[in-house]
Amino acid sequence: MTDLFDHLPTPEVDWYPDWLTPDAAAQALTQLIDEVQWRQDMIGTPAGRVPLPRLTAWQGEPDAVYVYSGIRNVPQPWTPAVAQLKAAAEAVCGARFNSVLINRYRSGNDSMGWHADREPELGARPVIASVSLGVARTFDLRHNKTGVVQSYSLKGGSLLVMKGDTQAQWRHRVPKEPRVSGERINLTFRWVTPRAVAAAQ
Repeated sequence: MTDLFDHLPTPEVDWYPDWLTPDAAAQALTQLIDEVQWRQDMIGTPAGRVPLPRLTAWQGEPDAVYVYSGIRNVPQPWTPAVAQLKAAAEAVCGARFNSVLINRYRSGNDSMGWHADREPELGARPVIASVSLGVARTFDLRHNKTGVVQSYSLKGGSLLVMKGDTQAQWRHRVPKEPRVSGERINLTFRWVTPRAVAAAQ
């Protein structure tokens, strides 16, 4: 007898819940809090411009300028701990990354709404490596056509790789979790096509 769940869509992801040891993940969290140049971006809403509910940073190669939600990200140079994580993620993914978006969730009240990383400079089928440090937070993926949701608990030291048609067919978010205390830092390594970026400037 066919299982009804066999027909449900699943995102194209690779999931490594214990990618880093607890000690290595804790050390990386401390290093990133100190070495990254954090900023508080603003985003336009129907009620006007409001602060993003998280702190952010953008690092990468000099030509890896990235624009999303009206925010133009000019890369800061790679810092030591970020560069080390990038090299390790590239080895696992078999892909090259020239940039990273770093999100700092200061508590369970910081969040990220539903979206897909579908900017032209990322390409049609991007590989995006998501490294989590600090407290565990829920990460939801929702299929565009069926509404099916697949959830992960992204604990410190985990690696989730989104690839294939994931960005085209799914949206993702980090919902608010007011009961969660403690910080989480998430790094999403990606390749930004410099040619597309130059044309958009």
